[in-house]
Amino acid sequence: MVQLIVYLLVIGAVAGFLARFLVPGRDPMSIGATIALGIVGSFVGGFLGYLLTGKDFEDGALQPAGIIGSVIGAVIALVLYNMATRRRGLHV
Repeated sequence: MVQLIVYLLVIGAVAGFLARFLVPGRDPMSIGATIALGIVGSFVGGFLGYLLTGKDFEDGALQPAGIIGSVIGAVIALVLYNMATRRRGLHV
């Protein structure tokens, strides 16, 4: 369990920073928010991988992805977050 948490934190940090680098625009996020973005991206990437391949059904549809899936998921999550907050004027 501890290994999973460390894995999520490390992959989350890398994926979050890469997503913030790849998505244009200003994203004033703390390090914790960037790690959370990467962790959310990891699960989004894992879900998309499950939808595309249909594999790992025994693990469930909501599972962490590798670094590439995590970055793709984090980019998607960041774009959706930016769309939602800019529309409402909530971007801090």
